[in-house]
Amino acid sequence: MSTKGVLLVNLGSPDSPSTGDVRRYLREFLMDGRVMDAPYPIRFGVVHGCILPFRPRHSAEAYRSIWSSEGSPLVVTSRKVRDKLQPHTAVPIEVAMRYQNPSIESAVRSLVRQRVDQILVIPLFPHYAMSSYETAVERVKTVAGNLAPNVLLEVVPPFYQDPGYIAALVASAESHLAQDYDHLLFSFHGLPERHLRKADPTGCHCLVKADCCEKDGPAQATCYRSQCFKTVKAFVKRAGVPEGKYAIAFQSRLGRDPWLKPYTDQMLEHLAGNGVKKLLVICPAFVADCLETLEEIGLRGREAFLHAGGHEFTMIPCLNEHPLWIGFLQRLIDDFAGASARNIMSQSCSPGD
Repeated sequence: MSTKGVLLVNLGSPDSPSTGDVRRYLREFLMDGRVMDAPYPIRFGVVHGCILPFRPRHSAEAYRSIWSSEGSPLVVTSRKVRDKLQPHTAVPIEVAMRYQNPSIESAVRSLVRQRVDQILVIPLFPHYAMSSYETAVERVKTVAGNLAPNVLLEVVPPFYQDPGYIAALVASAESHLAQDYDHLLFSFHGLPERHLRKADPTGCHCLVKADCCEKDGPAQATCYRSQCFKTVKAFVKRAGVPEGKYAIAFQSRLGRDPWLKPYTDQMLEHLAGNGVKKLLVICPAFVADCLETLEEIGLRGREAFLHAGGHEFTMIPCLNEHPLWIGFLQRLIDDFAGASARNIMSQSCSPGD
């Protein structure tokens, strides 16, 4: 008789908004070859010579602006989600962050101590990207393979157009959509264009033509841009958002290389300059509010839009602890707990990254 457990995995946060803790977080994050994918010597030089001497102080200020009395909003919310799920299942549930704490190592050790031999890994990323979904999954495989090589991992695939996720997303926005607004902006986390090309198994589809995301094929399974578009398509259809009353943009770019366009900061100014006075912004790539939503969009984005001539700026909160989101996760766990065998990318983990 197997014993099952669940691991919820998100990206991570500094342990505190102090400059030292932010520096440690940024070092681990940026030295990940799936995030900054330059060869190691170049990555090391850029991170330690150009970024860490300067960026931690400014990032720490940003974190302080959104830090709560309970701690990092991302970590706090993730734990609250776990606490709402746990009473409804006998399967133990742990929360882990790809970077910093609570660590994947501590979460896996906790499950192993509970004699778990099957783990359902739920990456809390609706869309596939090597710098989020892939790096989290591969890290779990490595840690579990080293600590408990006989444990079976089952990984939930990206759920960008799952009806349960879309229903929760629409429900979380309903009260805002019911009010008077001029435009709805979908702001997704950005990626360097080269990441899409690297993830393209065909090597000749992603970003080759302007309409590449409209054509189905093997590249779609790992194409972040295409999956973002599919989320929007499903959302506007279910919510009844009229054509021409919404736009898509990508935020959080870093460095000089081309990233997915259009850029959110430029789109905010563009919309305000073209007569949009009442703007709603939703960030479907994030399931819990964090620095990128609360500070980058909620504070800096708001200021940019209002400064450019906008009148009202409303950031729609992430799914956080919304009942339909909890219900979606509960369904995944119930299906796993009640099945003797699954077919979600099931595989035995083995050491190595």
